[in-house]
Amino acid sequence: MSNAASLNISQSQVKAAPVPTQVPTPQYRKDHRVNWWLTAVVAVMSLTILVPLYFTVVTALKTPAEAGTFSLPNSWQWHNFADAWTQVNYPKAALNSAIITVVSVVLTLLTNTFVAYAVARNMDKRFFRFLYYFFLAMMFVPFTVIMLPIAKEMGALHLDNLVGLFLLYMILGVGSNLFIAIGFIRSIPESLEEAARIDGASTWGIFWKIIFPLMGPINATIAILTALWAWNDFLLPLIILTDRSAQTLPLAQYGFQNQFTSNYPMAFASYLMAMAPVLVVYVFAQKWVISGVMSGAVK
Repeated sequence: MSNAASLNISQSQVKAAPVPTQVPTPQYRKDHRVNWWLTAVVAVMSLTILVPLYFTVVTALKTPAEAGTFSLPNSWQWHNFADAWTQVNYPKAALNSAIITVVSVVLTLLTNTFVAYAVARNMDKRFFRFLYYFFLAMMFVPFTVIMLPIAKEMGALHLDNLVGLFLLYMILGVGSNLFIAIGFIRSIPESLEEAARIDGASTWGIFWKIIFPLMGPINATIAILTALWAWNDFLLPLIILTDRSAQTLPLAQYGFQNQFTSNYPMAFASYLMAMAPVLVVYVFAQKWVISGVMSGAVK
């Protein structure tokens, strides 16, 4: 009897005991509201690029008599691209631009990143702080101010050729490259370098085997920005290069425009062909630019 009563009591306690309930996971509602003011601003700013691009494309496919309007061409003149290819000597000019771009990118990565590493690891010293602010000040000096002295100096040193152009792209980009790279380098723990020094690594070995590989996103950003600059630049090749056979695409188009001032469709076709390679590269590499700049800024 007592056993039955105790069994009934235990069963009633079990039934009366509160059953633990699972705490519901908080659900965060996504805000699907559209900021129409911001959307309108972005749309207007996009038109400043899309409208000239549309005008360039439709003009490149028109006859000279139809050029100058935003309307679609009556007949599509695809031969304008073939004519521009021949008149501008596109293969030779594009090869010169490609050589200048590739060499400038390689020299920039081999030198500017090491300068950034030296400055970042010695910011507590007055001399390196001075170098940092000196290089940053280069970003605020208009190129037109130093254009004539640079041209005179390169001519006196007999560097008015491709070699001089390589050096100028490497040197003139130091300021912006330091600004991008130093913040990222200072986020790398110095304990990695101390451990490497204990194992007998030199400063060069530490940089090339530890720091440089870790700077992958930053290096990609510097390489892409330098490539865009070297490929599209007009002023530096104009004032430095004296050999006509070494002219780049912008220089070849400049001479082409002077020669064929009335044939705007052919000129616009050459502009599109010059823009196409670098545009394709940037479309596939833009994530590296954004991630690299954010890494340098946040870290």
